[in-house]
Amino acid sequence: MSPPGAVWPQHLIASLAAFAVDAMADRTFPLLLGLSGLQGSGKSTLAAQLVTHCGASGIDAIALSLDDVYLTRAERLDLARDVHPLLATRGVPGTHDLALLHATLDALADAAPDTPAAVPRFDKGTDDRTPPATWPRIVAPPQLIVLEGWCIGVPPQPDATLYTPINTLERDEDPDGRWRRHINTALARDYAQLWQRLDRLLVLQAPSFDVVADWRDEQEQNLRNIGAPHAMSPLDVARFVAHYERISRQALATLPALADRVIALDRDRRPLA
Repeated sequence: MSPPGAVWPQHLIASLAAFAVDAMADRTFPLLLGLSGLQGSGKSTLAAQLVTHCGASGIDAIALSLDDVYLTRAERLDLARDVHPLLATRGVPGTHDLALLHATLDALADAAPDTPAAVPRFDKGTDDRTPPATWPRIVAPPQLIVLEGWCIGVPPQPDATLYTPINTLERDEDPDGRWRRHINTALARDYAQLWQRLDRLLVLQAPSFDVVADWRDEQEQNLRNIGAPHAMSPLDVARFVAHYERISRQALATLPALADRVIALDRDRRPLA
């Protein structure tokens, strides 16, 4: 399987840059491009390559990750105590600090040398947000903001679909459906407000949910190689991915019809067109 950092051909990056430039016509504020793709699909690498290409073409661009606005570990432990134990695990809707993300987007639009915008960062190795003093500072509004994340743009499910567990995690650890209802409510209310800010939506369409565990384990392997304290084993990854199965399947089913552009991938993350 190809590593996520080596799969995006230059002609694809150039095409996406042209797509973004066309969308930026006559705009006075940053264009917010949503980049959605299931875990391990290579969206972070694609966002970075797109930003680099735009910079070389004279377009001021920045990449933001939904992963960088996770609630802190302490905040998620509070949620686990007060709402549902499964909310201690980062990733699902309801475990992000969307107020922080909205504030960051607003600050980027108004960034100046005397009022720089601080861009949050999250350390997956320690499973916690990094100290704000270490966050990058942006001193001018970018023309393009690429916001990437595994659930960007995903709509909520009908309530009736939540009753039946989709896997053993839901069956055994969320038997009354309280966790999945909390997630779905967050999607319908808080995340929908964020999706409304997107000017364009680009989707990396995985061939199926079945590839996600393999893709995700490649990322954890990198953390295991450097001895990160919270790096997951392959068995941990399988359970971790089960947290996202419901929303991932919802993304696969709904996002192609909502996206402005879809890039279909094969199992090795190669674009099919």
